[in-house]
Parts: sequence; structure tokens; C-alpha cells
Amino acid sequence: DHHDHHDHHDHHDHHDHHAHHDHDHSRTNIIGLWILAGIATFLFVEKLVKGVSGGGHGHSHGKPNDAEHKAAKDARESRVTGYLNLAADFCHNVTDGLAIGASFSASMHLGMTTTLAVLLHELPHEIGDYAILIKSGFTRRQAMMAQVYTALGALFGTLVGLVAENEGESTPWILPFTAGGFIYISTTSVLPNLLEGPSLELKQCVYEFFALVLGVVLMLIVGMLE
Repeated sequence: DHHDHHDHHDHHDHHDHHAHHDHDHSRTNIIGLWILAGIATFLFVEKLVKGVSGGGHGHSHGKPNDAEHKAAKDARESRVTGYLNLAADFCHNVTDGLAIGASFSASMHLGMTTTLAVLLHELPHEIGDYAILIKSGFTRRQAMMAQVYTALGALFGTLVGLVAENEGESTPWILPFTAGGFIYISTTSVLPNLLEGPSLELKQCVYEFFALVLGVVLMLIVGMLE
């Protein structure tokens, strides 16, 4: 009888372990899907931006008013590019904000790290956006104000992230979704630059490799400190 009971207990343990393993496995799948969703969303937004800005090729056949017409069309298109870029930037800032909010809810330390990472990533990004807006025909003042408005997206995102976490409405999808976005940005805009001209020189390659390793080491240290 004692032997039977022991067997039953073992079987129960095994069953528990199996259920737990299944749960972990489905969680990993969900995280993977959210990362993919992040990449796909950013890809879609960029395609939209590029499609609208680069779409509709005008064929001019040397009529006198065609040049003016084309200039007006280009101005209109580039203005649209500016607005679309702002929309994409706003969405991007909201996801940044959500990540910051969710991180602060998890731990103060993680929050600070995420904020720093977002700041470092946003500076060149915002300067680039400013240049795009100026090129799209915004005045400097308009471009600055537009940037301020998109920055409000980050505040909004942070608030939503904090509220959602504190309400107990866990937001486990936010971090993988944002990670997907960052992966997309790094693969489409950072990596191609590393495969061009100056980056191919040995000295520069060594610097870049060290910077990469340093980044990974810092992330590991942060992970251990939490």
C-alpha cells in the first residue's frame, strides 16, 4: 500500500512538472510572436511612410506647366512624408513610453536602464526626424513644435504602462513588442551602415566589435544586478 502511494505521488509530481513545462513553452512562443509582431509593425509603418513618400511616379512629357505641376506634387508628397514620419515617430514614442512604464513597474533599476537606453537611442533618431521635417518643408519652429508633440506620445505611453502594470493588468507583450521594434531599427538602419565604406577598414571593424561586446556585457551586468 505504501509502495502504491509512493508511485501515485511520483506520477503526480511528473504530471505537475509536465504542465509547468508546457506553460513555459507556450509563454516562450507568445514572447516570440510578440517580437515578430513588433518587427512586422515597424516594417509596415516604414513601408507606409516610404510608399506614400516615394509612390506615384510622375511622368513629365515636356509640357510647360508640367514642371510646376511636378514641383507642387513633390512638395505635397514630401509634406505627407513629414506627417507620416511624425505619425510613425509618435507610435514609436508611445511604445518607448510603454516600455519605460512597464520597466519602472518591474523595478526602479530596470526603469532607469530602459530610460537611459531609450534616450541614447532617441537622440540621433530625433535629430534625423528633425532633418526629415525640414526637408519636407516645415519651418524650424514648426519642426521643433512637431517634435515636442510626438514626444508627448512617450509620456502617454509611460502613463499607460504604469497604470496597466499597477492595475495588475500585466503587460507582458509590451517589452517583447518594443524589442521587436528595436531589432527592426537596428537591422534596417544600423547594420547596413556597418557594411559600408569606412566601417570595412580593419581599425574601425575592431572598434565596432569592441563596442558590440561592451554593449552585451553591460546588458548582462544589468541583468545580474536586478
